[in-house]
Amino acid sequence: MSTLPRLAVTMGDPAGVGPELCLRLLEDPAACAVADPLLIGDAAVLKRCADQLGLKFPKQVLRGPLPAPGHGPALWDQPVFDAQDFRPGLVSAHSGRAAYHYITTAIDAALAAEVAGVVTAPINKDALHAAGISQPGHTEIFAERTASPHYAMFQYSSEVRASFVTVHCGYAEVPALLTQERILEVIELTAAACRKLMGRKPKLAVLGLNPHAGEQGLFGQREEERLIIPAIEEGRRRGHLLEGPLPPDTAFIPAKRRSTDAFICMYHDQGHIPLKALAFDCAVNVTLGLPIIRTSVDHGTACDIAWQGKADMGSLRQAFLLAAKLHQDGSPL
Repeated sequence: MSTLPRLAVTMGDPAGVGPELCLRLLEDPAACAVADPLLIGDAAVLKRCADQLGLKFPKQVLRGPLPAPGHGPALWDQPVFDAQDFRPGLVSAHSGRAAYHYITTAIDAALAAEVAGVVTAPINKDALHAAGISQPGHTEIFAERTASPHYAMFQYSSEVRASFVTVHCGYAEVPALLTQERILEVIELTAAACRKLMGRKPKLAVLGLNPHAGEQGLFGQREEERLIIPAIEEGRRRGHLLEGPLPPDTAFIPAKRRSTDAFICMYHDQGHIPLKALAFDCAVNVTLGLPIIRTSVDHGTACDIAWQGKADMGSLRQAFLLAAKLHQDGSPL
């Protein structure tokens, strides 16, 4: 019997690289040394993927209600659709619906304390939409399913860390979604997360929205003066170590990264571009503000290389290791 905690690992979109990455994770010594991975996915899909790539199929397959933890690495079979009903690399409503089922099953298991946390493989937002799922991504699904009103996406790596005021929306929508309250909320969530991870008060940098951080109102609609600077000032009054608003184009230079524990970004690509340029194979996506632990890869489904044996497991391994560490430390971020 294993004495390790059990972490749920969702298979992600069946048509992407998730099945391959998850099969490799169940055989990874570094992962299995810190927690028992419980892969939540479709056994028939995984068997098909394993046979195609010459990978090992899980030795232990569970069906029905989960037994108590302590049984080692396992697959919890969730047969949502016919394994022959899709093609690897092809976006479909079938795969989107299946991915959503794996996610919600894992969340419910975590809320019931049947697993110590959830690690997610990538999903495809087009497939979710085709399946009629209203939430645009993992972050929103987790927040809604756990009834978490205050949450944020946080990208973590040893090289650079960033959180996001807005995430899955178009650029034209961003200015209207920025409020002083939301910016301050992300500052607070990020500061608390970094304090847990680093054991000290973090130094945070808040980015401007516009080129040159607005250049004293020359660019944009004075979002820096109306929203970002007041949020920074209030954050400082609450005791946070804050710099900004920084011009986004120079915020991530090496010297600034060395002196900054995390960057508060106004929109998705403002932080994701430098993160993926600097730490694509090792960054971890964490949802802050949840009552459960949730970590994820920082990449997509990579349908162009799905089921070809080319996918790098580095980000999934790091996500699993971080989830195990958060459980050991005693709380989600």
